Amino acid sequence: MSDLLPSADVLDCPAGLASAPVLESHPAREAALPGGLVVRRALPRAGRRLVGPWCFLDHYGPLAFGAGKAMDIGPHPHIGLQTVTWLIEGEALHRDSLGHEQVIRPGQLNLMTAGFGISHSEETPSRNSGRLHGVQLWVALPDARRHQPPSFDHYAELPVAVFGAARATVLMGELDGVRSPANAHSRMVGADIVVGADGEADVPLDPGFEHAVVLIGGAAALGDLTLEPSALNYLGAGRGEARLTARAGSRLMLLGGQPFSERILMWWNFVGRTPEEIEQARNDWEQGSRFGSVPARAADRIPAPPVSPRIHASG
Repeated sequence: MSDLLPSADVLDCPAGLASAPVLESHPAREAALPGGLVVRRALPRAGRRLVGPWCFLDHYGPLAFGAGKAMDIGPHPHIGLQTVTWLIEGEALHRDSLGHEQVIRPGQLNLMTAGFGISHSEETPSRNSGRLHGVQLWVALPDARRHQPPSFDHYAELPVAVFGAARATVLMGELDGVRSPANAHSRMVGADIVVGADGEADVPLDPGFEHAVVLIGGAAALGDLTLEPSALNYLGAGRGEARLTARAGSRLMLLGGQPFSERILMWWNFVGRTPEEIEQARNDWEQGSRFGSVPARAADRIPAPPVSPRIHASG
C-alpha cells in the first residue's frame, strides 16, 4: 500500500538501541482517505520510529460498503522494504510490475520485497464481500539485502502458536518455536493474536528482541496499562513474556525483532540511507524508469509528491 499521508520532509530513523523493559503508549494518527478508507497510523510515530526492522503499520477498517471500491490505490513505487499485507475481513487485489495478480483474503499473507525497485497497485476486487478490515506493515531491509531484485510471494496458510486462550498466527519470523514460511531478512516476529476467552494469557517473547503491541479490536490490557485502539504500545527488550488480560474476541498485532542496527531514511514509499538515494528514486519514478509498470492500472499511476528543500538537512 502507498503512504497516502506523506510529509515533504524525510523521516530520519536512527539505528535502534537495546532498551530495558518499558511500557510506552504512542497514539496513532488518523485520517480518512479517498473512498472512505480510514487509516490509523501506529508506526512510525514521534518518539518511536522502529520496532526491530518494522518501520510502518497502518490499521484500516472495519468498514462496510456497497457499490464501488473501498480500497483503490493506483500504481506506486517502493524501494528498500517489504510490504506485509494482512486482512481480517474482506478482499484485496494486488497487481505489480513483475506481472503478479493476486487476490488476498483473511488468513493469507501477501509479501512483496521491493529490493532496488518495484511498483504495484491494490484495490477492492469487483467480486467482494462488502467488508474491509486489515493492516499494512513495512519491514526495512538490511543494507545487504536492499539492492536485490524485487519479488512477490503469496502464502495461503500460516502456522499458529497457542498459549492459554490465545492463538497467534505467525506472519513473519518466529514466535514460541513456531516459524512463518515467509521470507524474512532479519531476526524478527510479526503475529496476529486472537483471544478466545475472557482472562489472562502470557505471551512468550524473545528477550533479545524489542517488542510492541497494537490493539486491533476488543478490549485488553498489558499489566496496569489499558490499551487504546490502534496505539503503539512499546515494551522495550529484555522480556521473556508479557501478561495480557483481554476480553474474548480481542485481537492484537505483536511486532518485534532485534534492534535494527542501521540508520534509515523514510520518505513517501521509499526506505533509503541517503537523501541523494531518495531523490534519485523519486526522479526515476517520475521519469518512468527503474520501477516498471502495472499495465492494467497504468492510467491510475500515482505521481510522487514534492520533497522538502530541507531533505539534505536529514543527511
